[in-house]
Amino acid sequence: MERKITAELLKWKKDPEHKPLLVYGNKQIGKTYSIVEFGEKEYKTVAYINSDNNQPFLNTLQKERTVDKMIMKLSLLVGETILKQDTLIVIDNVIDEEIVKAIKKFGKEINEYPIIMITSHKEKIPVFKGEELQYKYMHAMDFEEYLIAMNNLQLIDFIKTSYRSNQTMPFHNIAMDYYEQYLMTGGLPEAVLASINKASDLKIRMIHEKIWDCYKRELLYIDNLIDIVRANDVLDILPYQLLKSNRKFQYGLMRTGGRSKDYEKSLNYLSQNNMVYKCHKISTVESPISKGKDQESFKLYLNDTGILFMTMHLSKLKLLTDDNLKYILYENNIASTIVSCGYNLYYYQSEGKAEVPFVIQTRAGKIIPIEIVNKNLSKAKSLSLFMSKFNITEAIRFTEDNFNIKKGIKYIPIYAAFCLKENF
Repeated sequence: MERKITAELLKWKKDPEHKPLLVYGNKQIGKTYSIVEFGEKEYKTVAYINSDNNQPFLNTLQKERTVDKMIMKLSLLVGETILKQDTLIVIDNVIDEEIVKAIKKFGKEINEYPIIMITSHKEKIPVFKGEELQYKYMHAMDFEEYLIAMNNLQLIDFIKTSYRSNQTMPFHNIAMDYYEQYLMTGGLPEAVLASINKASDLKIRMIHEKIWDCYKRELLYIDNLIDIVRANDVLDILPYQLLKSNRKFQYGLMRTGGRSKDYEKSLNYLSQNNMVYKCHKISTVESPISKGKDQESFKLYLNDTGILFMTMHLSKLKLLTDDNLKYILYENNIASTIVSCGYNLYYYQSEGKAEVPFVIQTRAGKIIPIEIVNKNLSKAKSLSLFMSKFNITEAIRFTEDNFNIKKGIKYIPIYAAFCLKENF
């Protein structure tokens, strides 16, 4: 399946001074598949090394001091000659700092050996950092990539054209049907591929359950056993937190007397690795908006709507007939989209409980509130009150209806959320 990261990898390849690249992102989002596929298309050979519990590989990196000797030994390990410029070296499941330290030698001078490392441990990036490397974060498939996988490029063109011109999208209902299927499938390639192949809902649910178990096994990397248990508690309770009318995260729902300091390490691990997205409350708006962040008040979202659909034990019929459940998945997807644009998540709540689900500040400094139209709260005025109070002139409302603009508020069909990246 074609992925957006391929274009970024091509840019990296064409850069004559490119350094070893570290690609990081969650488990099961297609990092290894995409990179190996890229290597097979763009290079004569691919030297793939799984570094997980690979002591001979680690010993080689620690023992050899020069790049040439390291390449010679790595060629023996992979069973084929590693060629300058023509072999892509792929090092998967990177966790050990010693591996990164050794690969940095390739980035100290003009590098003749293209190397891509892969890790699922985003919390390790500050430890791995160095000017000898380049870095790229990879997300799960967004709705645009989903449509590409569905071989519906023309629909993408119509959506983008309507977004740019703010004109009616002629195939709105078709796009909504695809988007609702995407919400249930999510952006994890295995589930998307199963959907393309017309797998049953049960088969797709089993894929989500398997990936969910994989996520939970990742928690074993947390140092403290009690924090592993607490991280599991957070993941298990998260769907029920989102079902509340007030989605502020409540520790007491996990266990009586639960306190923030008890869950600090487990929450940090989950959010640092983007297994969950943390959206902090702000009660006032000033630049930068991070100044108004309330550390103790936040909402949590899952990193994939398909996983959320599974953990909420939903069915297609239940989702399509319950506007509140649909709204929760919409909100979760918008959170993922904002994160993929490179922004932190904030929501606004006044003392009078008026709430705007998302508030962002663009790189140009502009503050933009984002609301999702909820049919059950059609008379809600939180967004207009927010705009009036803080003298905001532009806002976004995501809706199930077509494109429109009213009083400085841009109405965008929920399926066009991926287009935000063009502006942000």
